[in-house]
Amino acid sequence: MLRPLAFIFSLISAVSALAVAPVDSTSQLIISVRDQKLMLVQNGGKVATYPISTSMFGLGDARGRMTTPLGYMAVEKKIGDNVPVGAVFHNRRPTGEILQPNAPGRDPITTRIIWLRGLEAQNAHAYQRCIYIHGTPEEKKIGRPASYGCIRMKSSDVAELYDRVPLGAVVQIIPDGLPKLAKAKPLPVQPSVTLVAATAQPQNEMQSRLALAKPAKAPRVLATDSVVAATALAAPPQHLMQTQPQAQTATQNQGQARSTETAGALTVEEMRIGGALAAERRKTKLALGKRL
Repeated sequence: MLRPLAFIFSLISAVSALAVAPVDSTSQLIISVRDQKLMLVQNGGKVATYPISTSMFGLGDARGRMTTPLGYMAVEKKIGDNVPVGAVFHNRRPTGEILQPNAPGRDPITTRIIWLRGLEAQNAHAYQRCIYIHGTPEEKKIGRPASYGCIRMKSSDVAELYDRVPLGAVVQIIPDGLPKLAKAKPLPVQPSVTLVAATAQPQNEMQSRLALAKPAKAPRVLATDSVVAATALAAPPQHLMQTQPQAQTATQNQGQARSTETAGALTVEEMRIGGALAAERRKTKLALGKRL
């Protein structure tokens, strides 16, 4: 009965060992044992520097020695999303307890857990040894070797670092001091969506102005001696034809007094036809007068 269970557990461990986060070279953490500091580097520039604590038992990757491994590693897991600062973890799960900095008599893992995976032979056991970057209530010891193999940080610092570091970020622990790097340049600001909305607003205003534009004045019709056919009259401009229904709707929504005033207004077509008919009647009267 135990052999099948052992076989299943071995398969689960093998699958979990293969499911590793891809390495992200855009972000890097450099941890100096000499300086007891951690530097966040992104795109080749220094973003921030934090005080830390490495192992009080020295350096190395041997099992059971509680030492801090050297070399290149990567962020394999991040645990503690949205957990309160100072929250206590047991077996990588929050217990519900929250500790203030330098709480007496306690030394648990707090706030956040950044779990590291070794990339070299000299730190191949880092993941199985549970080498973390994590918070600690013993903040008065930060700045000197005081851990049991992990990288300790102040709770506020590890919460900030947690949000800045992606999965797969490269972590390098070195025995020497931190390199001198220039500050990272800010990323170029991308055009905001609000700019598109700002440019769309004048267009809407212009469309509304066109919709409420007054109709063009009708040209004056002069009396002539020739008959003007209705098919020869020029049609109204296209934009007025498109806005005519809106103009009618606006007229209907106006007050009753204004509606009565504009009820007898003639259109351009009616004015032109009326002028032509008036000219024809005048011509007919003149002809009759001459006959009489």
